[in-house]
Order: sequence, then structure tokens, then C-alpha cells
Amino acid sequence: MPGAQESRARVARRIATAAAYGGGGLGLLGVGLVGLLLTESKLAVQAIGVLQGDPPKADGVYGEAFADAGTDGQPPLVLAFLGDSTAAGLGVLRARETPGALLAAGLASVAERPVRLVNVARSGGRSADLSGQLELALPHRPDIAVIMVGANDVTRHSPAQLAVRHLGEAVAALRANGCEVVVGTCPDLGTIKPVRPPLRWVARRVSRQLAAAQTIAVVEAGGRTVSLGSLLGPEFAARPEMFAADRYHPSAQGYATAAMAVLPSLCAVLGLWPEEERPAGPVPGEAVLPVAVAAAAAAGRSGTEVAAVGAEGAGRRWALLRHRLRVGLPGTWAAEAARGGPDAGAGADRGNTSASSHAGAGDA
Repeated sequence: MPGAQESRARVARRIATAAAYGGGGLGLLGVGLVGLLLTESKLAVQAIGVLQGDPPKADGVYGEAFADAGTDGQPPLVLAFLGDSTAAGLGVLRARETPGALLAAGLASVAERPVRLVNVARSGGRSADLSGQLELALPHRPDIAVIMVGANDVTRHSPAQLAVRHLGEAVAALRANGCEVVVGTCPDLGTIKPVRPPLRWVARRVSRQLAAAQTIAVVEAGGRTVSLGSLLGPEFAARPEMFAADRYHPSAQGYATAAMAVLPSLCAVLGLWPEEERPAGPVPGEAVLPVAVAAAAAAGRSGTEVAAVGAEGAGRRWALLRHRLRVGLPGTWAAEAARGGPDAGAGADRGNTSASSHAGAGDA
């Protein structure tokens, strides 16, 4: 609905402006809902299972077979992963099933070059934690970074403008170090089954508003975003197998779906998109819009990429909204993750589909 989209764009711009200029007191919830939501939140936490254990460790080199396939001695591309437990891969059995491993293997297949994965994401991570994660990632001199964050900012009621500011600063720091950045924005928390109305409606509104504000900050800092509403969105709601045992974190199939949405943007930002996949002319659904309008539209449509159009710098105000075709997970992805990744098989013994290092239920 145009009216709803315009309203979301105004709210997103307001949050992003507060983040940029230090505005305070800008939250996403009305005080009149607090008592009701606290009660509903407690019920949701009781319904969501707590996973035990840690995500399987997936760091290492993927696609090593390409090292001897005419790469002219180029070192591996370095892919850094930052964010919360969805970035860490909580909820799966094997290292090769984590989103980092899937994207490292997929990127290696497209680039025909080894990719080294450095995953510093942590369960329960919020946007405020990104600065600490940067200290761990930057010494590895990443070529590209993926950030997946926002769900814990919503569930723990982090001030929206502060969360957006921390994310924008992290993107700016990565870009200043020559690293390309793709951010998977806050997923739609209103589709988690244990969350009941009215909390479900508020969770959906709040998470979409945060996703839109994240997009504005990321684009203006020189990165690009992919809407991850699909990570917990309608596609997941209709398919229980997309969730892990806690009905909150993605399963192996769920992470594969998210990876399919993000891989095209990773390839595009590195100039690796296959020529046959590059359209010769305008694509239906693509549009150049004011960044706040593009951000609001993307928040309501999962898998949508938003990237800056125009001059470099923080003054960017126009963005290209694009719904890229998803890349299926061909056998080469699975094969590369299995044989090219470090200790992929051993990861099967480290954790299970009901594994998590949460401090409490509901952490992403």
C-alpha cells in the first residue's frame, strides 16, 4: 500500500537521521503497549525452546580446488561474517550448513577462486557488539563482509537510533578499509509461530521499521542491503522444516534459502555476476528511488537489494531497488562446502539441531 510505504519511509528516515545526528529518545513502541507486550513477551519466551551448545565452527578456506585452476596465484578472497546467531549459523548440525559456509562455497564457485571465511558473529549479538567484532575481523583484511543483525535489537528493546548508528559506523569502518559490505537487514519477527497477536503485529511493524532504517544507514555509509524478511517471513511460516527445533532459528534448509537471497548481491558487489545473468535492459521491478522510499519498499519484500546510485559519500539520497533472481543451491555448492571447507564433516559432531549458546530464549 503506497500510504503505508510512505509512512514507513518517514519513520525510517526519522530513525536514520536521529542515528546520524545524535537524536535521542526515538523508540519504535508506544508506551501504552508496554504492559501488554511484556506479558505477551513472557508467554512467547516460554513457548520458544532454548537450544543448547554452540554453532559449528566453519572458518577456513573453501573452494581449494580452484587454487590450481588458473587463478594466477591470487590469494583467497576473504569473506568476513559479523552479527548475531543467524550469522554464526546457530541451529544446524554441520559446519557446511551454516550461512557463512554456504556463501563462501557459493562465492568460490562463481569466482572460481578460493574463499577464506572468517566468522566473528556471536549468539545474542546486537548492533552495539559490532565494534568488538570489527576488531576481530579487520586484521584479516576482508575483501567483503556480510552482516546479519537486528533481531536482538528488537527483542531486547535497544533504542532504534542507537542500533542504526552502530550498524552505520561498522559499515563505514569496513568501507574505509577497502571492504565491500552486504547487510542482511532485520528479519520479520512477526511470523514466528510462538509470537501471538498483538505482539506479533507490533513485532512485524517494529522489525520492518528497523530494517528500513538500517537500509538507509547502510546505503549512505557505502554498503548495500538485502531484505531478510524471508529469513523468518511468509515462506518460512508456511514451511515448518525451515525452522530449527526452537521454532525461532533457521534450520539447514532455512539457512540455504537465506543464502540464495544473499549470494547474488555478494557476486554483484565484487563484479563477479555471470554475464548471462546480467540483464541487457531495465528489469521489471527495478527502480531508482529516494533512499528512504527504497528502504521502506525493500522492508516489505524479502530478497530485495538496495544499493546506492550516484556520488560517493554520506550525502547519498538515491538508491536502486532491485529484486534479484535467486540462485539455486546447485550440487557444486554442497560439494564445495563439503570438500572445500575446513573440517566440514567434523562439524556434524559439534552441536545438533537443538543447539544454541543463548543466554536466554529469543536471542538471535
